[in-house]
Amino acid sequence: MERLTAVELVNTIRHHGNGGVTDELATLAGLARWIREREELPSSITGAAQAIADEDLRGEVVELRRAVRALFARAVSPGPASPADAGRLLPGDQALAHLNAVAAREPIAPQLHWPAAGPPGSRPLSAETDPRVRLLAALARAAIDLLSGPARERLRACTAPRCVLYFVKGHGRQEWCKPSCGNRARAARHYQRHHTPGTTPAAAPRA
Repeated sequence: MERLTAVELVNTIRHHGNGGVTDELATLAGLARWIREREELPSSITGAAQAIADEDLRGEVVELRRAVRALFARAVSPGPASPADAGRLLPGDQALAHLNAVAAREPIAPQLHWPAAGPPGSRPLSAETDPRVRLLAALARAAIDLLSGPARERLRACTAPRCVLYFVKGHGRQEWCKPSCGNRARAARHYQRHHTPGTTPAAAPRA
């Protein structure tokens, strides 16, 4: 099973075709749908998505996202942060304290398991039964894992026109979150080079 990533949480704020941004978590239906689609979460959480998606939980998830986005902006500095909320981020110390407090709401103990035909391994054990607490703590731990690990050095805010997403670079030359953003950025650069006031377009080559 693929690990839950904090990028999925922060990217619930995204660009839409009319030039603005949309929030996938703006409604209870959107929150329930987003939880159900997280295959990385235990089925005890995703299966209860409709039942647990109330305004209190939505507010807590959005506030956690706000803290994580502030810490993402710190991680990509001095590069640009996502323009979606770059001017109204939480102070760094407040964001850090909130993230750690949410992660600490679910006490987890490592448990050793050792199959007869294989090597030993460990897995977390939680005594928490409230799926709301488990969801929030899992999202917070995902952010802590990313920000405290090597992926932090590859975290970027996409700089394509109108894009507000964060991404983790998959290779050294990656500049944008997806190919369509790269195409849009190159087209914008081309337009700027050829339509900037005071510049003379290059002469067409002679036949």
